[in-house]
Amino acid sequence: MTVIIKPVQNKSDLKKFVQFPFGLYRKNSCWVPPLKKEILSTLNRDINPAFESCDAELWLAYRDGKIVGRIAGIINHQHNEYTGKKQARFGWVDFVDDPDVSEVLFKVVEQWAKERGAETLHGPIGFTNDDQSGMLVEGFEELATMATIYNFPYYPQHLKKLGFQKEVDWVEYQIQIPKKIPPKIDEYAKHIAKQQGLHVIETHSNKELLSYVWEVFELYQETYKVLYGFVPLSEKQVDKVVQKYFGFVRRDYVALVADENNKLVAFGITMPSFSRALQKSRGKLLPFGWWYLKRAIKHCDLVDSYLIGVKPELQGKGIPALILKKLCRVFLEKGIKYAESNPEQEMNIKVQAQWKFFERRQHKRRRCYVKVLNPNN
Repeated sequence: MTVIIKPVQNKSDLKKFVQFPFGLYRKNSCWVPPLKKEILSTLNRDINPAFESCDAELWLAYRDGKIVGRIAGIINHQHNEYTGKKQARFGWVDFVDDPDVSEVLFKVVEQWAKERGAETLHGPIGFTNDDQSGMLVEGFEELATMATIYNFPYYPQHLKKLGFQKEVDWVEYQIQIPKKIPPKIDEYAKHIAKQQGLHVIETHSNKELLSYVWEVFELYQETYKVLYGFVPLSEKQVDKVVQKYFGFVRRDYVALVADENNKLVAFGITMPSFSRALQKSRGKLLPFGWWYLKRAIKHCDLVDSYLIGVKPELQGKGIPALILKKLCRVFLEKGIKYAESNPEQEMNIKVQAQWKFFERRQHKRRRCYVKVLNPNN
């Protein structure tokens, strides 16, 4: 049957776009469904402030009246100005295992991108670093996390056939939490704190933690600006991230490090794993989704590491030891057995070095692809 591509034109189409992977992965035990409400908000140009600096188009692929694929095309003008390059992105891509479907999906995105002057197409990557990025290329048998993409093994095979090449890889680790704080971390943390005049900020409520949000994001922007795909976040975008994630963040799972003037110099943000809770909630908070998520906070033995940042001039001085010591203490108190590192750029040796005192296994790898667009085709 012929594959037909249709643009998403209304709310009904958008709901179908968001719903498609729920059917595609319904029998897969490793896929973690996103919260539908959040995805609908992210892809709604009237709600997501990213649309102030981005052009985007969504498409659905149909065959015999049935949806068999989806894809988004994005041009982030702010990122292109930041890098001086003419790039387009693709994201939210899913398709059945049929080369005719994937070919048609990418053909429409490539044509759309070329018409807007793009010279290369990158992805999967969203509007900003806040969105999920990177196609899974290793670890298909591992449980996904709330912050990452899961896809079938045939996805990267299709992209290779379509002429896409590796641009950057991220690796992920499962870290075993020791039965006590590693002595070297304890000793190093004390030494660094005294040497650099640093201390861990103790917060006593989630409300108090939120008072540090803007400092965290200022430091995040300063720390992450050298990483792949970075786009500075506007105030509206920071507000969106806070609303999206900080309702789930618990103060115990966050480490903040400050200098003698109580100025933030480093942070580490982790959360209890919501993977199984999201699977049970099927992407909905109501009627029982909230209950599953709250239960996950109280009864978990796995945490996800989301962000860690150290002020650039203090990097390489062992500051993460203070973060790890604080978090290890909390994990031991709460009976946490494992931590998921979530994606780290494979060449980011500084970040990976922080796990050297722990037993760990590199269990996942994900990739952002790139394709040079030929304007004559």
